[in-house]
Amino acid sequence: MSLRLLSLSCLLWLAAGAAVAAPPLAPAMKAELEAAIETYEAGHMAPARVAFESLARRGVPAAAYNLAVMHLRGEVADPDLRQAQALLVRAAQGGLVTAQLALAQGLETGELGARDLALAHRWYEVAAASGSVDAQLAMGTAHYLGRGLAKDAARAAHWFREAAKGGDVGAMYLLASMYEQGDGVERDLRLARYWYDSAARNGDEAAPGKVRELDARLALPPA
Repeated sequence: MSLRLLSLSCLLWLAAGAAVAAPPLAPAMKAELEAAIETYEAGHMAPARVAFESLARRGVPAAAYNLAVMHLRGEVADPDLRQAQALLVRAAQGGLVTAQLALAQGLETGELGARDLALAHRWYEVAAASGSVDAQLAMGTAHYLGRGLAKDAARAAHWFREAAKGGDVGAMYLLASMYEQGDGVERDLRLARYWYDSAARNGDEAAPGKVRELDARLALPPA
């Protein structure tokens, strides 16, 4: 789980279950958050912690997330995994998609303590619905392999499609393969070719060969 502090320009918000822009911070609070981040980036960890704690108590999800990162990196005097998880939950419930994804990853890997795949996938699904491509790919993979979720090729195809639309090259290739094989979706060689071509255009090394193969198959007259 790779974590970094968030600046205001990095934030994605969730409101009423959909990926929408939340009301912006009041100018004074926005300035306070930016000052806290600048303090952190200058290497002044103790005052940065105090500033993030103050903002987190006032309901700023980015501050709760940044404070969790400091605990996880051991940048506070008394790092605490339980406190980090509680802060991530607070930020995730506040609609911060980055926190939703980080919480899911930490629960899956055990970096937040005991592994909890069921809870991890609940947060992956929230983040995926909020537009996180990484979470969409995780959901697709879990359903495809039956790892932590019921094996369900149709749900896997749904999430791979969302991740592919979001630009994930691996998801493009996997979705193309599913269309080619009729795995979880109705078999459709033209859609398979479309997604193989998308993967090829985005740098997948195996996809160009699949495009040529499907071009040849699609050019054949029907039997």
